[in-house]
Amino acid sequence: MNVQLAQRVKALTPSTTLAITAKAKELKEQGHDVIGLGAGEPDFNTPQHIIDAAFASMNEGHTKYTPSAGLPTLKKEIIKKFKADQGIDFDVSQIIVASGAKHALYTLFQAILDEGDEVIIPIPYWVSYPEQVKLADGVPVYVEGKEENEYKITPEQLAEAITDRTKAVIFNSPSNPTGMLYTEDELKELGEICLKHNILIVSDEIYEKLIYGDHEHISIAQISPELKEQTIIINGVSKSHSMTGWRIGYAAGNKDIIKAMTNLASHSTSNPTTTAQYGAIAAYAGPQDMLTEMREAFEQRLNIIYDKLIAIPGFTCLKPQGAFYLFPNVKQAAEITGYANVDEFSQALLAEAMVAVIPGSGFGAPNNIRLSYATSLELLEKAVDRIHRFVEKKMK
Repeated sequence: MNVQLAQRVKALTPSTTLAITAKAKELKEQGHDVIGLGAGEPDFNTPQHIIDAAFASMNEGHTKYTPSAGLPTLKKEIIKKFKADQGIDFDVSQIIVASGAKHALYTLFQAILDEGDEVIIPIPYWVSYPEQVKLADGVPVYVEGKEENEYKITPEQLAEAITDRTKAVIFNSPSNPTGMLYTEDELKELGEICLKHNILIVSDEIYEKLIYGDHEHISIAQISPELKEQTIIINGVSKSHSMTGWRIGYAAGNKDIIKAMTNLASHSTSNPTTTAQYGAIAAYAGPQDMLTEMREAFEQRLNIIYDKLIAIPGFTCLKPQGAFYLFPNVKQAAEITGYANVDEFSQALLAEAMVAVIPGSGFGAPNNIRLSYATSLELLEKAVDRIHRFVEKKMK
């Protein structure tokens, strides 16, 4: 059968993350001792009280459809969370629960974009932003966050990128892949430009609970009532409560946009998985001590592994302020070890050193690699030692 695929699917860029992960899995199955540093999820299990609540919900008969935008009880817990964490007030009409934060983003772009509408995406970016914009017939407009500016874009860069087709801009703070945070002053200046040009702000805050040192997460929506009205916040329980597989995320903001997203969801997913929603209720309503435990573990790993990483010849790296990724610039390391580019260097790391990292090309930053420290300290140290030996051997 000669199947003609849709152009929107043909235009998708294959995931470098999945390609590296597949190769690492293949090598493991062949018996090789591969250390994978590509994980985008905490290596902690979901807290037991959340699992228990989800199990109990099934025994209590909560196995049917829910409203398309999510359980009212869960929405109320999300509203409490916003009030407690950012001092922001929302109504239930301003919240939609989705099948993960990724699905919330996808539904948002489907709801707001027409063909040719532009979305400004800072580089480095999370791999799915451009593809989701393209799937909604939108046009990604890339603005490079310079390494010397902690990979963040400036107000001047944002203003220069705006055209009469600009519909939205995405801010991801803390960032995947860089782990960097926008400060309150930086967000205020960027927000003023968005207000001036009536541009929707998409604020991806999925890593907000993973902040290190003296740094602080600020939501652009908490800066002023005007910015709150101009912002759609994307968040979820995946990273904060180690619930990646539960697929519960949400969007909060303008009720007309949320209503449009709800109508769209009613014809796609019907509703987020009922049992998972009850788990998410327990995540927000129950004890939060595991969040502190997990954050402290990640910070300890970061502080130990960072010094080892920057000791590798040809590696430079800004110390992350949040999330659980390191994003070193390894262009010089690739050059001194004889590789044409960082993608080839990454492939060699996997083939010869048995360490799987994610090439930065998938994030719009071809000089970098992404390493996740959401794995044990023992494996992290082992992996970085392997990379160090690999580089020194190739330099000879």
